[in-house]
This record gives sequence, C-alpha cells and structure tokens, in this order.
Amino acid sequence: MNKPSLSPTLVTDWLPVPRVPNDRWHKLEVVFWLLPFVVYFVFQGYLVLASQIMILGIFTLSLDLLMGYAGIVSLGHAAFFGLGAYTAGLLSVHGWGEPISGVLLGALVAGIFGFLSSFLVVRGNDLTRLMVTLGICLMLYEVANKAAHITGGVDGLWGISMWKLFGVFEFDLAGKTAFFYSFVVLFLMFLLIRRIASSTFGLSLIGIREGGKRMPAIGADVTRRLIIVYTVAAAIAGVAGALLAQTTQFVGLDSLGFNRSADLLIVLVLGGTGRLYGALVGAIVFMVAQDQIANVNPVYWQFWVGLLLVVIVMVGQGGILGVFDRIRDKWRSRAAPQEEHA
Repeated sequence: MNKPSLSPTLVTDWLPVPRVPNDRWHKLEVVFWLLPFVVYFVFQGYLVLASQIMILGIFTLSLDLLMGYAGIVSLGHAAFFGLGAYTAGLLSVHGWGEPISGVLLGALVAGIFGFLSSFLVVRGNDLTRLMVTLGICLMLYEVANKAAHITGGVDGLWGISMWKLFGVFEFDLAGKTAFFYSFVVLFLMFLLIRRIASSTFGLSLIGIREGGKRMPAIGADVTRRLIIVYTVAAAIAGVAGALLAQTTQFVGLDSLGFNRSADLLIVLVLGGTGRLYGALVGAIVFMVAQDQIANVNPVYWQFWVGLLLVVIVMVGQGGILGVFDRIRDKWRSRAAPQEEHA
C-alpha cells in the first residue's frame, strides 16, 4: 500500500496557513450569529435563499476541515453531499419523513462511504487525490443516473414529504421552519468543527499539512488521522445534503455532479480557507451574487462571480477574509506611528 504524501505540494502551497480557533468568542462572532435573526424579521421574502446559504455553509465547512486544515484537496466532495441527499430523500419517499433521523442517517451513509473511500484518497500526493476524488464522484453520478428506477435519474427524486419537526413545526412554503432548522444544524456543525480544529487532533492535522515528514518522528500516525478527518468531513457533507433534500423536498442528479464540487471549491477559496468563517462568508457572497446577478443577467452571472474570484486571488491569499485582514493590518500600521507622536 502506498503511503500518504507527507509534504506539501504545488496544489496546497498557495493555501494560507490555517488558524486555530480561539476558545473565547469575539464580539464580532456574536454579531455574526445574531444576523440570521435580523434576516428573519427584516427580509422574510428571502428565507428560502437564507436556508440555502446556511446549507451551503455546512457543506463548505466540511471541505474547509478537509482541505483548509488537513490539506486534502478534493474535486469530488459532492459525492458525500449527494449520498446524504438521496438517503434522506429515499427514506421520505418510502414512508419515513422524520427530519432529525433523516439527517443522522444521511450523515451515517456518507460517513461510511467516506471511510471506505478514504483508504484510496489518502494515498499519494495532491494530484492523485484530486483524480481519485473526482473519479469516485463521477462513478457515483453514473450509478445514480443508471438507477433511475430508484433515484429518478435525470428527472430527479420527487415525492419527498417531511413530517412536522419535533411533531410541532410544519415545513411551510414560506420557509420559516426550514430557516430555523438549517440555522440550528449549521450552528451545531460549526461548533463541532471549531472544537475539532482547536483540539490537539486539529493541531496535528495542521502539522501534517504544513510539514508531514516531521509528524511520524513525534509518534503521530498520519494515515489514521487523515482517514478520521476524511470520514468526519464526509459525514458533515452528508448532513448538508440531507438538509437540502428535506427543505426543498427534491433531490436532483446534480447533487452528485462535478459542478457542485467545483462550485464548492470556488466558495471556499472566495471566502478564505482554514478560517471556518471564510466558508460561511464565501457561501453568503456566492449565493447572494448568484441570486442578484442572475436577476439582471441569468446567463452570465457566473462570469461576474469568476471575475470576483480572480480579483481576490490576484490580491493575495486568504480570500475575502484575507483581504480584510490586510486592510486592517495596514490601517493599524498607519495608526501606530500617529499614536506614538501624540
């Protein structure tokens, strides 16, 4: 069996060094997590869009844990998203529409598949991982396409009907239940990933990404750690997929498609890798840009998102949050001499 790559390669060299989350919550973080309540009361016409943003945020967080912290690049992360979506959708179609258990089973199926495929993915260097993850995603896509009698094929999976959440809250057309449901799950997934990233396990992942050759010397089992993080990231992606199936009551074949994996990578790079909040900021910017620009020009909206991505990359590493950091640092450096003279 080939050993996993123990040193950074050209694919991950350009990624900024991930940040270890602070145990204490900053005031801006509290404000950030209060914003959904503002959206609920002020922009009720956008609750469905906000739910999709939060689901994309969960999906992007899973890739950030995988790529931003562990350094495992992937072009097939949609495989786990689609597995979670089809699991929750098929459960409902066959008579089981309980939301919470649907999400948990979606995470379980995606996590199991992630564990089984991880032994292939952790081999070799970044280019190998890109090709293996892409191949796995394409194979699952074709399997779902051929099994049209189960998945609905190109027509998608219809007939999904969810029971009331906790037996009380019905999934309404306005998206109110889906909004708070998605928000709670997003917050729980964020807390989980934040805890992982700030733990000794998370620190060892950063060590593997930045200098894997030194990790075995201190007794760290690189392969085992990469398998664990790949499995966890797959399960979280499955949560996002299950949520989308439940809140939209539809699963399309594109949930397993390469385009979804590519969009996910764009979202993460746009917001900033290895930051956690970069995944959320990227999801907000991407979805809002898609919604607003598509209203003006539904054909070429991706051009403007791509242009923004090019500008962000040209300015430097770190995505949108990285740009804000550089602006803040320059402002502080200019303010410091003035304070000394004063």
